[in-house]
Amino acid sequence: MIREIVKDELFLAIKSEEATKKDYQIAIDLVDTLRAHADECVGMAANMIGFSKNIIIVNVHEDYVIMYNPVILSKEGEYETEEGCLSLVGSRKCTRYKKIEVEYSDINWKKKVKKFSGFTAQIVQHEVDHLQGVII
Repeated sequence: MIREIVKDELFLAIKSEEATKKDYQIAIDLVDTLRAHADECVGMAANMIGFSKNIIIVNVHEDYVIMYNPVILSKEGEYETEEGCLSLVGSRKCTRYKKIEVEYSDINWKKKVKKFSGFTAQIVQHEVDHLQGVII
């Protein structure tokens, strides 16, 4: 189901709760909603569609990667950039890292540890920030 994008910064500032297997439909709704906004968005967190759960989705070269309970284990290559967000008007400055390593459970609840770099790493960091209640 395509969900409405949440723009309430007070709601977005709430730290999300751990996701469970019962939250599968939220992940599917994230896929549907991101696909509906593919021309303007490459990643999304569950709180952006109204659910305070630790679930994100990232569009990696047209492959939609769901991450339950993602945790950034390491990061390197700090840089400053500016980002926009569907939940916000305009763009804001932020600090990101060129390379990160993330632990998460995939759509089938298999534990994964994966390295990301470049723009994909930036997307993951943006969405993980959402789960922590951090708004760019």
